[in-house]
Amino acid sequence: MEGSAENSVDAATSVEQQAEAVARAFVDHYYNLFDNSRPALAALYHHTSMLSFEGQKARGAEEIARRLAALPFDRCRHHVSTVDCQPSPASPGGILVFVSGCLQLPGEEHQLRFSQMFQLMPTPQGSFFVQNDIFRLVYG
Repeated sequence: MEGSAENSVDAATSVEQQAEAVARAFVDHYYNLFDNSRPALAALYHHTSMLSFEGQKARGAEEIARRLAALPFDRCRHHVSTVDCQPSPASPGGILVFVSGCLQLPGEEHQLRFSQMFQLMPTPQGSFFVQNDIFRLVYG
């Protein structure tokens, strides 16, 4: 029985390490696209995806892409401070990702703090898409 418990712990650790690697790679890719090629973000979403950006909601890749393109700034620079993630047993293969950091807008002296949550879901092709995306600026 002891060996079985060790195997379970090893498997859980492996799943967590894989989730961590996927989450970090995703975060780097997402913010690179957001900062430099925002229209390309549409490919990361699915027709069932949902976005809540500062309380404004959008559903589906096309509507989400339109909402992000309509933001009142063309370029920005994200500085990620933390990336926390967990495998999502309720959604097999899914990964919950929480990001915090700062956002620098052109011409602005001060950075804005933000937090963002992603629920990543696997695709049949072996990649991931964003099922849920919640973004908030952090004031105070």
